[in-house]
Amino acid sequence: MNHLVILPVLVPAVTAVVLLIAARMPVATQRAVSILSVLALVGIAATLLVEASSGVVTPYRLGNWAPPYGIVLVLDQLAALMVALTAVVGLGAVLFAARGWDLAGRNFHALFQFQLMGLNGAFLTGDLFNLFVFFEILLIASYGLMLHGGGKERIAAGIHYVVLNLAGSAFFVIGLGIVYGSLGTLNMADLALQVRAVEGGLTAIVQGGALLLLVVFALKAALLPLYFWLPRTYGETSAPVAALFAIMTKVGVYSIIRVYTLVFDGRSEALSGLPSRVLLPVALATIVFAAFGGVAAKTLRGMTAHLLVVSVGVMMTAVALFTQEAIAAGLYYMIHSTLIVAALFLVSEMISVERGEVEDTLYPAPSMRHANLLGLLYFTSAAAIGGFPPLGGFFGKVYILQSSEGVPAAPWIWSIVIGGSLLGMIALARAGSAVFWKTSETVAPEDLEVPEPELAHHDASRPALPAGSISSILLLASVVVVAAAAGPVSRYTDNAADQLAHPDGYIESVLTGEPSPRVGTPYGSDDHGDEEQGEEAGA
Repeated sequence: MNHLVILPVLVPAVTAVVLLIAARMPVATQRAVSILSVLALVGIAATLLVEASSGVVTPYRLGNWAPPYGIVLVLDQLAALMVALTAVVGLGAVLFAARGWDLAGRNFHALFQFQLMGLNGAFLTGDLFNLFVFFEILLIASYGLMLHGGGKERIAAGIHYVVLNLAGSAFFVIGLGIVYGSLGTLNMADLALQVRAVEGGLTAIVQGGALLLLVVFALKAALLPLYFWLPRTYGETSAPVAALFAIMTKVGVYSIIRVYTLVFDGRSEALSGLPSRVLLPVALATIVFAAFGGVAAKTLRGMTAHLLVVSVGVMMTAVALFTQEAIAAGLYYMIHSTLIVAALFLVSEMISVERGEVEDTLYPAPSMRHANLLGLLYFTSAAAIGGFPPLGGFFGKVYILQSSEGVPAAPWIWSIVIGGSLLGMIALARAGSAVFWKTSETVAPEDLEVPEPELAHHDASRPALPAGSISSILLLASVVVVAAAAGPVSRYTDNAADQLAHPDGYIESVLTGEPSPRVGTPYGSDDHGDEEQGEEAGA
């Protein structure tokens, strides 16, 4: 048994418990323990990524209990990719927090490690019940992180966040109850076999359970109309937490990809096309509403949060097509968009600190001390998130548009994805102009009307630049690496999508407890699987 598979869950869990037990240790020690843990996670994730790239699916049975009753973790190319993405974003966030943001409240690093544990567990688990358990772990940790530091606005936004997610958890349990009551199992591999045999009156019940789970995952992914909580919540929380939350929305996206390519994958005629018919119009509408929200945003972090929702809409547009090419394109775009949104949250925070009382509101303020460095970081982030070539956002969107060729809704997809990108660039240009060029020295005092309610309360304890620039540079460098290595990265996502298109190997591996000889295509190979298995991954 390959024990490396459980380490992305075990390492942050042990670290969190140690940090809680030794809560009175010096803050420097807490930071060192937390950072070393995340560095170890980066190394483990890189090793798992290399291992999964061979195309082998590796199951890990806890206590050696056999499915469908035992707990099982599964490493495949998609899970390895998500764990690696979590580790990189987590490293940037914890380094940024260690410059002083973690002092705003208690147990920041313990909560941070529990959040990483929940994220990695959700990406690796092989059954729906433990997906729910890891959802709850990461959500409970996120409640503490979101409210870290307190403040009236943060608590008000946090209450909405907590209430909505509690409602989502309740629907999740109901959905699991419907599925378990209908089919008698929640192990995803076993469930996939059961769903294929569904017929008669049971079909409507299973469809109901599948749709309820889709609503829950859409809430976690922040799709319309369930995203309105996100811009305020992410805009009010601290920057390193918002950066980490950039990967948290991807748990919903990941769950939709995993569940609707493996369990409800269209091999049952009764469920064929169900998720696609629901998801595509919702994803396109999400892009439209969130893009206009970004243009209308009054703060940098509010705008970044809306652009995060736009990126989720673009990603889900690709996923909703449920073809191998489209899912590969969506995965490539997800890597880029997660890293760049996390970086932009950190850059926005540094700008906010430099602008004093005005913070990140889009009103004139005195010139910043480090305007050149901040301008360079903001311009690079804006170019990347806006989709300027040769950065990864451009390739990702082109890749997604090409994958829609032949789809009846292709004109809508092209129009809305390109239109949403243009609105995003307008929002970024407007914000950059307000922050860097329209300073208070260039505006007459009588024209400098800053409504008092728009001003946030400046926290003088937050460290100033360049203390946090290393983290944002790290994430921006990752974005550049993804763009420079577009060929190898896109081959990996192609192979991951190919593996998702061939779920039989995954199912056999989980149920037998043995690593599959090869599922899908090994990294570096141009062979994209057996022809008889078809190209469609889902409905």
